[in-house]
Amino acid sequence: MIDHVRDLASVRDATDRLLSAASKLNNDSIAEPSRLPGWTRGHVLAHLARNADALVNVLAGRPMYESARQRDSDIERDAPRPLAEQLDDVRESMARFEAQAALPADWSRTITMRNGVTDSASRVPFRRWVEVELHHVDLGIGYELEDLPTEFVRRETAFLTARFSGNPDVPPTRVTDGTHAWSTGRAGEPEVTVSGAAPDLVGWLAGRRDGSALTAEGGLLPSLPPL
Repeated sequence: MIDHVRDLASVRDATDRLLSAASKLNNDSIAEPSRLPGWTRGHVLAHLARNADALVNVLAGRPMYESARQRDSDIERDAPRPLAEQLDDVRESMARFEAQAALPADWSRTITMRNGVTDSASRVPFRRWVEVELHHVDLGIGYELEDLPTEFVRRETAFLTARFSGNPDVPPTRVTDGTHAWSTGRAGEPEVTVSGAAPDLVGWLAGRRDGSALTAEGGLLPSLPPL
């Protein structure tokens, strides 16, 4: 069972780590490229702030974003801001998210995300946790996949393998870190077993690593669709 209260605490901890690390940057370094193609570190920070506000909308029963174009426009608008403004925005948007999450609500209700994706409201804090942890890595400031909390890596691996389950473009695949195992791809007996260290697995599934550190038995390493 998902514990949204515990996940909210994890989001808070992850946000504090990110803010502490990013506070060591300067106005020049946030204008430098992040690890996400076409985005500076400023884009990543702007996205994190706007995503928090978008999840406030989701929890309040409003559309996540006004439109895809507006989402992209808001990130482009906010990306060039000075570091202090960026950090204040991430901090204040997180406070708004926490305030919305603290309101009495039915956490078992179904909410609607971007592109019509539906989920349980109880999973929204975990979704925010994913945003904060992975984009901290994307900033390229010394926080790596190997630094991610063990529980987060396990749950994100389970979440992503479930996301690709049933996808006709992914062969039936068994994914294992040697301790845990997950199934993904098309239905059927696994054709490929992909194994490796947990950070490499989650990096491959999340599109942060190319999978070259993984071992594929029974076939080639599957190509995964973009998230």
